[in-house]
Amino acid sequence: MTKRYEENGVIAHIASLSSAEDIFTYLLLPYEQGVLNVSRLHIMKRMGQYLRGTDFSGYDEEEIFLATRQHLKRAYTDFVDSTPLKEKVFKVFTDKAAEHAARFVSIDQIGLAAK
Repeated sequence: MTKRYEENGVIAHIASLSSAEDIFTYLLLPYEQGVLNVSRLHIMKRMGQYLRGTDFSGYDEEEIFLATRQHLKRAYTDFVDSTPLKEKVFKVFTDKAAEHAARFVSIDQIGLAAK
């Protein structure tokens, strides 16, 4: 495990990194460049969602490192197995899906025209 978190903490150190590749390297996770090229912002946003859902109270820095690593791995896997369009991480995708759903008319909603 890398010990660079000892100065400011894991989360602060990650925030100081300048690229997704740097974050993967710091957290000792392998990645495919092609997946990052297509989904980098989606992966980082999803990781942030996972981090916000975690209560780190009582965690020491090593536990934070391991939990953060697990969140990035999970976020990355989400986009290896799926696509940004299917995952709908960004508001533009959820808005578009809602707009599309509002326009959808199911077959049981279509009635016969009166003669």
